[in-house]
Amino acid sequence: MLNFSDNMKIGILMVALGFLFLFLGMLLFFDAGLLTIGNALLLAGFPFIIGWQKTLVFFNPIKRRDRVRGILCFFGGILLVFLFRWSFIGMMIEMVGLADMFGNFLPNVVDTLRLVPYIGPLFNTPAINWLVERVRGATKRRPPV
Repeated sequence: MLNFSDNMKIGILMVALGFLFLFLGMLLFFDAGLLTIGNALLLAGFPFIIGWQKTLVFFNPIKRRDRVRGILCFFGGILLVFLFRWSFIGMMIEMVGLADMFGNFLPNVVDTLRLVPYIGPLFNTPAINWLVERVRGATKRRPPV
C-alpha cells in the first residue's frame, strides 16, 4: 500500500476537486466561475503533491525548454479564464498546453489504466483500442524540441 503524507493527501483532494469543478464548468456550458475555481484548486494542489521546488522546476520555461510552448499555453489559457472570462477559448488553449506538457507521459498512463480491473477491459474494445494506439503512435513519433 502506498503511504501518502498529509500534504500529499491534501494535494490529491485539491486536484480531485479541481478536476470536478473543471468537469462541471465544462458540462454547464463553460461556466467561467466553476472553471476559475477548478483552475485555482489545480494550481494550489499540484505543489502539495510533488513539492514546491519540483513544481517551480516543472513549470519553469527557462529550465524546461522542451515544454515552453505547453507551459505558455497552459498559463495563457488560465489567464484568459481568470481575467477575461473567455472560458471556452481559455480552456481550449489550456488543453493544448496540457497535451503538449504531458503528451509523452500518455502511453504510461494508458498502460497503467489497462491494468485496472474494471477500466482495463474498456481499453481493449476495438474502437477505444484503435484510438489509444493512434494517440500512442503520435506521441512516440513526436520529434524532440
